[in-house]
Amino acid sequence: MTASLIAGIVWVVVATFTAMLPIRRQGWTGLPLLAAAPVLIVWLSIDHGWWLGAFAVFAFLSMFRRPLIYLIRKAAGLPTEEIPR
Repeated sequence: MTASLIAGIVWVVVATFTAMLPIRRQGWTGLPLLAAAPVLIVWLSIDHGWWLGAFAVFAFLSMFRRPLIYLIRKAAGLPTEEIPR
């Protein structure tokens, strides 16, 4: 098992425990996970091929869709108080 795969598994476990926290406490663990994900996805892609990288991108977008929508709307200058579902 490669180091990138072990890091990916650890990332998934930490993200799962972060999702179980109350919403007020998810920020301090969620933001580092959000920042580390692209690095981890590139590392996995280099070690195991583009197909695993594509799978990781889809999984990442599925898990972090609401924070990413918020960040994109904020960067575009759109209102962020009520994000359509």
